[in-house]
Formats: sequence, structure tokens, C-alpha cells
Amino acid sequence: MYAFPWLLRLLLLQEAKGDSGDGVDPEEVVAVLQESISLPLEIPPDEEAENIIWSSHKTLATVVPGKEGHPATIMVTNPQYEGRVSLLDPSYSLHISNLSWEDSGLYQAQVNLRSSQISIMQQYNLRVYRRLSKPHITVNFEISGEVACNVSLMCSVEKAGMDVTYSWLSWEDSTYTSHEGPVLSTAWRPGDSALSYTCRASNPISNVSSRPIPAGPFCADPDYASEKPSTDLCLLTKGLLVFLLLVILAIGIWVIRVQKRCRMPRMKKLRRNRMKLRRKAKPEKEGKAWL
Repeated sequence: MYAFPWLLRLLLLQEAKGDSGDGVDPEEVVAVLQESISLPLEIPPDEEAENIIWSSHKTLATVVPGKEGHPATIMVTNPQYEGRVSLLDPSYSLHISNLSWEDSGLYQAQVNLRSSQISIMQQYNLRVYRRLSKPHITVNFEISGEVACNVSLMCSVEKAGMDVTYSWLSWEDSTYTSHEGPVLSTAWRPGDSALSYTCRASNPISNVSSRPIPAGPFCADPDYASEKPSTDLCLLTKGLLVFLLLVILAIGIWVIRVQKRCRMPRMKKLRRNRMKLRRKAKPEKEGKAWL
């Protein structure tokens, strides 16, 4: 209840003071989706901050430095950041955890100084990116008579997001050849060297490469794409076959044990019956011998 007049007084003080730092380009900050980032705050060593107001589109949090060794207090005013922001002492830098796409945008720190009527302004442009997964390659080829084969390679990344760049690399005669863009068009003729192409996808926080793709086999054998499964698919198939064999073996062992357990009582019963019959047969033979 007492926090609202105190916060209102800070806002009025903010309007009354002048600003220092207008016209300065914001600092570019890149971060990883669902990870954390710190927005560094620099206060002149000979100045003392009365309060710091962090904002993004609207006021995010207000920080009041502690006195006589006490920690600073932070009041989060934007529910979007509740439980996700903290301070890095002693610089009062803002630490944001569990980043989402919505956290991207312009941030501003307004440092109100105690010794003057000037406010120090620092701005940040936060961009959040996802770590890229392995590129997926699509191959299209067209055989033109018996002379040439036109090959088109298209590179893509699932859920790539913004600011993704693609490039193709090939190795020939100890020299790398690079081509920018997600699509590479090339031609292959019988007798040409067997070139392989690798796609590289990059964004400001990660870069990934595909496995080398040979262009020649697609043209020399039109069934190459369907006959040659990927390495991952082969490994998965082999793993499933081994698992299936182990399951069949375990079931066979279990069935054999169950059959043995069922046979044991029957065998014991048969032995008991035979023993009884033998015992009955002995007195009858003795009686006949006595007569």
C-alpha cells in the first residue's frame, strides 16, 4: 500500500530531471531462447544512483540502492517479468532468465543521480534467437538427354526463426568454393569430378552444417535417392531389428521355463502312480506264491 506513493514520487522525479545520453544508438544484445541474459549497466564511479528505472515498452522494474551495506531492493511492475528478473551487484545490471520471443525489443535504464538533476540513459536492443537444428536437404535433378544433368539443392532448417543465412561449400582442387543462399543450382556431366556440397546455416548465436551431398550419383543413377537411405535411418532400422530379436529371445526363454514348470508336477504325479502300482503288485505276487 505504501509502495504506490513512493513509486509515484520516483516517476515525478524522473520527469523533473534532465536526460543524458539522448541520441545514442542502443547497445545490441543477442540471447538464446529459454536461456538467460544480463543487460550491463555502467554508472560513473564518482556518481551515486538515487534509483534506477528499467523499462521495456513500459516500466519493467524500479531499483533503489541499499544504504550502509544493505542490498538493493527491486520492485517488478510488469507481470510479464515477475519471477524472472534479478540484479547483479554491485552494478545493478538487469538479469532476465527463461527468455521468450516476447522479451525481444528495446530496453532502457534510467539512472537518476543524487548529486545532480541529470539522468543517465542507457538503451539496449535485445534480440532472442533459437539454436539451429541440423539442416534438411532437398535434391531435385533433371537429366537433359545424355549430355548434362541439372541439379538443384535446397537447404532449410526447421523452426529457423529470423536472421538465418545459408551458404553452400564445395571442395575442389584444394580450394573451397562458396555460394550464398539456401538454393544451389549446378550442372553435372559424365566425366566431371565428383563434387560434394555442404550446406551451412547460421544465425547470430549458432551455426550448423549438413552432411556432404554428392551431386554426381543422382545423375548417374536416377534411383540413387530412393535406394540410398540416410545413415540415421539405417541406424534406427538396425536398432529396431536388434531390439525385436532380443524381445523374441526373451519370450522364447520364458515359454520354455513355463513349459518346464508345468511338466514337473505331471512327472511327479506319474512317478507316484507308478510307485503305488508297484507296491500293490508285490503283495499279490507273494500271495500266489504261498498258495
